Amino acid sequence: MADSSAVLYIDSQRQGPKLTGNARRGLGSVSRSALAEAFASSLPLPENVDSNFEAALHHVLNNPGSLVRPRIVLQVGLSYGLEIDAARNLAIALEYFHTSSLIFDDLPCMDNASDRRGAECVHRAHGEHEAILAALALINRAYALAWQAVADCPKSVRLDSMAYLEKRLGVAGLLNGQSLDLNYAKLPHNRETTERIAHGKTVSLIRLTLALPAILGAASKREIQLLERISTCWGLSYQMVDDLKDVLQSPEQSGKTAGQDALLDRPNIVVAVGVAEAVRRLMRLIALGDRALAMLLVLHPDLLFLAKMRGDLQDELNRVAAAADGAGPNMSLATKHDVKREVRAASREASA
Repeated sequence: MADSSAVLYIDSQRQGPKLTGNARRGLGSVSRSALAEAFASSLPLPENVDSNFEAALHHVLNNPGSLVRPRIVLQVGLSYGLEIDAARNLAIALEYFHTSSLIFDDLPCMDNASDRRGAECVHRAHGEHEAILAALALINRAYALAWQAVADCPKSVRLDSMAYLEKRLGVAGLLNGQSLDLNYAKLPHNRETTERIAHGKTVSLIRLTLALPAILGAASKREIQLLERISTCWGLSYQMVDDLKDVLQSPEQSGKTAGQDALLDRPNIVVAVGVAEAVRRLMRLIALGDRALAMLLVLHPDLLFLAKMRGDLQDELNRVAAAADGAGPNMSLATKHDVKREVRAASREASA
């Protein structure tokens, strides 16, 4: 008998439950173009700003990326009854935080990247000093937008939401994950270490995306618990898919140099435990996430759109299976079969 969560993913291709209230009024306006405009205009620049600083900020604001995260933040917030302006302010605030972390990540002292979001990295185009200032400007404005988002919430909700934000971004969350990442060469190269780093970085940001707007909307403790469980399962899963792609895909498939994690001694669960074991762990996390989502949708059917995220994850898994076919001689035929078998099993569960 198929898991109930699998049925939900098939149902997600249909119309799904009818949204009401703010969710119905706002979801139609959740377009990438509208979010891109909000991303570019939510950090107003004064006339007397230094021209070099202004150029760096325009570089960032004009290259917003896919904007998947803020769209989900907006949708979750609206589904819990947030006013559209509050939901949009929170969505852009979290994307500013996320973008600032990418600017720091790309610096020579960290990942020393050259391209980001289809454009030259800020530090390469405008210098490290302007990149750092641009990231700080985003953080400063993000806190202002976050405060605007919670301004009309009850005091207890304001306190809970801002404490949650600080925990996920601060020394217990994103910052600690980044420090562990940078010092990975000194740490045990095992599953526990790689997942600890992913918890600090990837999972922290997904928790903000899914749980924080629900906290603002006064979701029940059980719903927050399930959203956090989904965030953990999906955050670790997406990181593992990235790790598999780094090992399995060619530069032409991934659009970047293959095998960079092993070359630079960066955390990668596939390098740490092997392809087959990584795929088995990935399938376990996906199954746990599926069950949590099924339970959540019973409590709050307006979150059915989250099934799209699960569908996107399945698409990535299918690409991993295809990449295993084309993997080079360093991967045994048995391992290739393991990857394809596990991914196909997950596909069957999602379509049974």
